[in-house]
Amino acid sequence: MRNLTAVGLGLMTLLAGLTVAYFSRQQAVAQATAPTGLIVKSSPYSVEETEARFKQILENKGLNLFATVDHAQNASGADLELRPTRVVIFGNPKVGTPLMQCQQTIAIDLPQKVLIWEDEQGQVQLAYNDPQYLGGRHRLDGCGVEAIKTISGALNNLTNGAIAP
Repeated sequence: MRNLTAVGLGLMTLLAGLTVAYFSRQQAVAQATAPTGLIVKSSPYSVEETEARFKQILENKGLNLFATVDHAQNASGADLELRPTRVVIFGNPKVGTPLMQCQQTIAIDLPQKVLIWEDEQGQVQLAYNDPQYLGGRHRLDGCGVEAIKTISGALNNLTNGAIAP
């Protein structure tokens, strides 16, 4: 009986490891296949719920919510179909302004945006511009390095909160 228990525990450990490896691989594949400069994460929630959770986090953190663009609704108004696709536009002038002081062209990418959409498989995805990519795009070089780090960490935390189980 002891051997069967050990075998059962070994199989459970193996299955748990395979499950973690599978989901880690799925995240790696999503990152590798994402368009350049985007960080993409899967959400276990609907587009609507993911958006609501994200907006609540923004409100709780005192960030400015400037607008939400519902592309599917806009497409419908033009008699076109589009899976649920929304962009939430938000920011914090105390963080964004120093970047614009370094290089005003970064203003084209500010305020921050999060895209939430349902993909072809029905999976909800959340994406945002990688601040490191934007820093390179606008040639911030040494200027704005700390702000880029701050923004990177904040976006990671905000989006992780929106998709956390």
